[in-house]
Amino acid sequence: MKKIFRKRIVIPVLAVGMLFTATSFKNDFFEIAKQIEIFTTLFKELNMNYVDEINPARLMDGAIKEMLDNLDPYTVYMNEQDVEDYRIKNSGEYSGIGAVVRSYHDKLLIVEPYKGYPADEAGLKAGDEIIQIGDIRIADFKDDAGELLKGTINSSVDITYRRQGKTAKTTLTRKEIEVDAVPFYGKINDNTGYIVLSRFNRKAASQTKEALEDLKSKGVQQLVLDLRGNPGGLLTEAIDITNLFVPKGETIVTTKSKVKKFNQEFRTRKDPVDTEIPLVILINGRSASASEIVAGALQDMDRAVVVGARSFGKGLVQRPLKLTYGTQLKVTISRYYTPSGRCIQAMDYAHRDENGNAVRTDASRYNAFKTRKGRTVYDGGGITPDLEVKVLRQNTLIQELLNNQVVFNYVTDYYYSHQVNDPEKFSFSEADYKDFKNYVSRTGFHYETEVEKLLKKAGANEEMELFGAQVQEDYSVLLEDISNSKIAALDNYKDELTKEIEDEIIKRYFYREGLYDYYLSHDEAIVSASSLLKNRTKYNALLK
Repeated sequence: MKKIFRKRIVIPVLAVGMLFTATSFKNDFFEIAKQIEIFTTLFKELNMNYVDEINPARLMDGAIKEMLDNLDPYTVYMNEQDVEDYRIKNSGEYSGIGAVVRSYHDKLLIVEPYKGYPADEAGLKAGDEIIQIGDIRIADFKDDAGELLKGTINSSVDITYRRQGKTAKTTLTRKEIEVDAVPFYGKINDNTGYIVLSRFNRKAASQTKEALEDLKSKGVQQLVLDLRGNPGGLLTEAIDITNLFVPKGETIVTTKSKVKKFNQEFRTRKDPVDTEIPLVILINGRSASASEIVAGALQDMDRAVVVGARSFGKGLVQRPLKLTYGTQLKVTISRYYTPSGRCIQAMDYAHRDENGNAVRTDASRYNAFKTRKGRTVYDGGGITPDLEVKVLRQNTLIQELLNNQVVFNYVTDYYYSHQVNDPEKFSFSEADYKDFKNYVSRTGFHYETEVEKLLKKAGANEEMELFGAQVQEDYSVLLEDISNSKIAALDNYKDELTKEIEDEIIKRYFYREGLYDYYLSHDEAIVSASSLLKNRTKYNALLK
């Protein structure tokens, strides 16, 4: 009787096991359904029984975003407002005050007012801290306060802001804002054109084409395309921009995914504008995604010389997927590969260090690929330029100074204590740089290097006691010396930091248009590109 009972139990269990292991999809489906049921029950009980009132929408929004934080930073949940922001970003049009703003704790910071738009016309400057919008204090507003600046065309908004310790008020009238993908183009010299492509929105390809055709009609016979600081955008625009310089039918990028329908090959679809014009692409550490597709494809085809510094290294493709109630999930669906077959993704989000940070691919593990003419290029860490420009190189020190607004805040003080009337006569002097170093020291700027992290980890190990008091004392001295040397390191990167400071200063006085005008004769990367295009022997040699 017992034996028969066992058989009756075992057979159904085996059947169930076979059912759920027949495909990984069915197994995943069961696990997903199980976890959703657990979370739904938890969420319901929490809302019913928690001691204080709960905002279910905010709680769920935070839970989703926390969950996605374990993946890559590009896979994000977008609520209704986020979806609208995403649409605006790609369209290049919105209604607002016409300024780049960033949210910092209890304030909004004006980063850059656009010339001729409401913020500029009202006298707002970069560095102004918005502390109140209408009746809403920014410190009390829990969501993205920058959204309060947007609204219908011709509507007004009252702003209270702080500048250099003084508080002031102003009223702005919102207007339609057009964000150009090509904010500037011109001539470096009689036969060399220059186009700045700052983003890959839906205007990118058409505006780049218009600029190229206009420059050619004015006698331009060679071109510099500036992708520095361009964070990317629409993949289709990157392909169409590459198409301006290469024939129809060329494979520009291939995507590979675990989902078959996302495995795609993207080819050029149109007739080019010019497949022969000598071309230089400028990149730096803030050139990412679609910028790297353009630079990487043209490099792989030996169609352009890439000049500048190693790019960011984003080789992942995202797609927005519609959810319910107007929300979306922008999810990484695939990796992309340039024509030579390389993926230039730098960070490995599937593997984390002990602090939970993604691991950067080590240069020793880069794989070599060949361009059409047999030049060696590498994957794994962005696009490596064919010709490096030293002042564009990035490192941890420079990034920390930029990320912590140290350079930005210094230039804000500089703007209110100096007068610059003519950009052609401007230079950031030795005395100015010494003043900047003193400013950094006064701010108490601090960042921890990877070396310090490793040393501190070693110092916390119990085995340190085995080495005696002298070794422990030497260890403490070493850490102190490293800390002190970080301010001294400002001298090692003087050229790179001076470049960042000068750019920000010129932009404060003469807007972004003035900065690009200044670039034509003062920017080291443009000077290098122009010199290279004049030396056709060297240009051709770099492409062979």
